[in-house]
Amino acid sequence: MPGFLVHIGASAICPHAGQVTFITSNTRVLVSGQPVVTVTDVFTIAGCPFQIPIGTGTKPQPCVTGRWLTPSTRILVNGQPAILQASAGLCQSAEQIPQGPPTVITTQIRAGGL
Repeated sequence: MPGFLVHIGASAICPHAGQVTFITSNTRVLVSGQPVVTVTDVFTIAGCPFQIPIGTGTKPQPCVTGRWLTPSTRILVNGQPAILQASAGLCQSAEQIPQGPPTVITTQIRAGGL
């Protein structure tokens, strides 16, 4: 699964076009001057419009957080596998219901790996 390293300045969306914000505890390894995201990091999501049908109405069920499932197999950041643009993740609602994978749209294009 080759790809570029994801950093906190990368842009991503949830399956319903909510905006993903990366949060990392890594402060030492930088690409393009910004910390690299690792498998232990979570991400928050804002602006997800997803709703589920209930009876005759709907119930808001937006994506609010997420976690990474498949990190890099070869790149470690502070002992943790790094996240690549092609890494799989899972967005979740406030009730921890799986909502689907995030999509990393843009990231730096200088450092990558497997």
